[in-house]
Amino acid sequence: MKPIAIFRHMHTEGPGYFAEFLDAQNIPWQLIRIDAGEAVPHDASAWSGLVFMGGPMSVNDDLPWIPQVLALIRAAVALDIPVLGHCLGGQLMSRALGGAVTRNPVKEIGWGRATVSDNEVARTWFGDTQPFDAFHWHGETFSLPQGAIHLLSSAHCAHQAWAIGKHLALQCHVEMTEEMIRDWCAVGTDEIAASTSSPAVQSASVMQAQMADKLPQLHAVARQLYQHWIAGLA
Repeated sequence: MKPIAIFRHMHTEGPGYFAEFLDAQNIPWQLIRIDAGEAVPHDASAWSGLVFMGGPMSVNDDLPWIPQVLALIRAAVALDIPVLGHCLGGQLMSRALGGAVTRNPVKEIGWGRATVSDNEVARTWFGDTQPFDAFHWHGETFSLPQGAIHLLSSAHCAHQAWAIGKHLALQCHVEMTEEMIRDWCAVGTDEIAASTSSPAVQSASVMQAQMADKLPQLHAVARQLYQHWIAGLA
């Protein structure tokens, strides 16, 4: 099997639990560190799948690698190579396929309940998943590109996930680990402090106090989604 390409846009926002899942399945993968200046590949067919992680930047920023990533996503979809996006990654997918990325009504940071949509495609991806506490860290949101099916929502963000065939875009983070949450809280101290007026922002202490209780369920949801996604790999 060709490896999966995983794109990292900030050093603290790596593949996390997704890498653990792939290793357990003996699926090869390669990390492409955009944050370290590594080049965006030009040939989507060199990979069995493309996975895009999060990052603090906006897809609307004037960054040289963003047009290259958008073109790569479009090429992968045209070749029926599965694409998966987490937060910024999902926004990149939406933008690449004709959607828009705009400011969310409020910033979401921390644990928040997400509800699976009542449609057959959502049940295919999420199985018997009931409302669950996802992890959030975003101030923008994506629209659904043409042909996308709505999969997930939260009280403060209507579009938490969509799918087109074997391609999955997530606004929330299902890839979190304890280490990642601690790192994000440390790096994001000022952002948390500046966002306390939002009803969807938790303190670092609350986020970390809830990890032991909420991460096992989050990982169960992630396994369900990732298992369905890898079924589309060549």
